[in-house]
Amino acid sequence: MTVKNVDLLIVGAGPAGIAAALEARAHRVDTMVLDENPYPGGQIYRNVSHSPLADPAVLGADYLRGRALVEDFERSGIAYWPQTLAWQIGADKRVSVTRQGAGGGTLQIAAKAIVIAGGAQERPFPVPGWTLPGVMGVGAAQTLLKSAGLAPQVPAVLAGCGPLLYLFAWQLINAGIPVRAILDTTESAGLRRAFGHVGGALRAPGYLSKGLSLLRAIRRAGVTHVKHVEALRVLGDKRAEALEYTVGGHKRRIEASLVLLHQGVIPNTQITRSIGCDHAWDEAQLCWRPRLDAWGETNLADIFVAGDGGGIAGALAAEPSGRLAAVQVAHRLGSLDTSKRDSRALSLRRALDRHGAIRPFLDALYRPAEAFRRPADDSTIVCRCEEVTAGDVREMARLGCVGPNQTKSFSRCGMGPCQGRFCGITVAELLAEAQGCPVPDVGYYRIRAPIKPVTLGELAAAVTAPEIVGERAGFPK
Repeated sequence: MTVKNVDLLIVGAGPAGIAAALEARAHRVDTMVLDENPYPGGQIYRNVSHSPLADPAVLGADYLRGRALVEDFERSGIAYWPQTLAWQIGADKRVSVTRQGAGGGTLQIAAKAIVIAGGAQERPFPVPGWTLPGVMGVGAAQTLLKSAGLAPQVPAVLAGCGPLLYLFAWQLINAGIPVRAILDTTESAGLRRAFGHVGGALRAPGYLSKGLSLLRAIRRAGVTHVKHVEALRVLGDKRAEALEYTVGGHKRRIEASLVLLHQGVIPNTQITRSIGCDHAWDEAQLCWRPRLDAWGETNLADIFVAGDGGGIAGALAAEPSGRLAAVQVAHRLGSLDTSKRDSRALSLRRALDRHGAIRPFLDALYRPAEAFRRPADDSTIVCRCEEVTAGDVREMARLGCVGPNQTKSFSRCGMGPCQGRFCGITVAELLAEAQGCPVPDVGYYRIRAPIKPVTLGELAAAVTAPEIVGERAGFPK
């Protein structure tokens, strides 16, 4: 297999990956960026420089802000391979990748340092009926709008909690797309929990004012807004037809052929788990995150994590996070002395702290309720790939399963194409509940390469790696 050498390899071209690349380039570090998507920007800035929308401004100023970052990256001359899947990272920092399209194939990239900027994924939202056609995640719906200009053709019902729920509702309204209702599952105790973090939130008033402006716009649009929803069930035979929900102990029903679910995001840890990085359970964000030092370095030397993949903090915090990792890499490779490194890091840490000040408030306010993380209805599907239910997981716990890896052996739960991405955290919580122990005691799936499906043909393919200078781009002409 062809092997290509580079000083710094960045996996992911979202705000953290782009910022890391630009910072490394400024310190004369030979850098290369890989990304699965056709254009840089990640989820938050997806297609910002190649939007299919007639007026991308309908997505808001925060989205358009990413255009300058992406354009700086496109002009930088940094080696960039889009539509490239990094499906294995070895302990020797050799990364196996498969490129799509013309000139595609499989090769390895050997790096002196790696920054993983894989971002976040939507938290699973296993409610009865969530696998029916007509039900999807808010994040997935937003991706369709950003990447292909595909908008809902019928009024959607948005259900769940978290800032993205309201942002996407506002984006739909702004684009002239009707929203039937918003069913907010935020607990009534959420505001009381968040009150203790108001002091920190006031250090970042822009976030609070933005949230209030979204709520005002939704109210002016006349969208039905139901708070403190306690239970959800999607009704339908062959597809979604209605949504049944409970408020104050009373069941209600709303007709809906399109239901968009969301209850926050969690770090995408598949890559870091596959290479043996240490992880810790974050009780505030109810998720696993890799253990990182002040520079974003994992327990594995010269492997860093930047952005939401290391803990949810948002796009604005992702940029200084990526730059901090790049500064440390530049120092370690001899391109930056200690004094200059520490001086540069000081301003970056201040920016990171400023943008992170809002997180304890948001984490407390939008903490997903237990009922929506661990479905009480045993018939609710937990593992969508293998159709394993919550009842199946509880039964395996009664039979003696102590962790997700045993449930995988007994039921194939977590063995489908997603490899546990969308069931792992739910399975761990169900097992912990059944055993009466903390989630960290239960653990998580052992993730093995390839971390995403790769065909035998791709594995067999050989590619002659082009020179970095000749392939600087991968950017469209």
